[in-house]
Amino acid sequence: MSAEPQAAPPRTLADGFGRLIVLVYIVFAVSAGARAGYQVATKFGEAPLSFSLSAVAALIYLVAAVAIVRGASRTALAAVGVELAGVLAVGALSFADPAWFPEPSVWSHFGSGYGYVPLVLPAVGLVYLLKRRKDA
Repeated sequence: MSAEPQAAPPRTLADGFGRLIVLVYIVFAVSAGARAGYQVATKFGEAPLSFSLSAVAALIYLVAAVAIVRGASRTALAAVGVELAGVLAVGALSFADPAWFPEPSVWSHFGSGYGYVPLVLPAVGLVYLLKRRKDA
């Protein structure tokens, strides 16, 4: 019997720093989803746009996490790109016309209610995904 060295398994998008990104996306999917679910169930009529945007954000976070875990780089890039566009648009609109968002959404004021992680996360995610794509 010869002991040939085993080839290392191929790296996936969810390896290394990707694990941290997935973890943050999962935490945000759960937190934004729980918040949106509660708000939609109890006071949807007060701010339907805000609460709907939080639900959409939770769904996008979930799609991004699953896509990264599965190695679906195109889907991950699309989800993270939509997330970045959303947080930039909603963030700007929430300052320009606060009446649109009488209750904060995850992306209101560029995610200030969540420590600006909703603004930083897609930027970090895009850089990570694009670098991994280039390295592949």
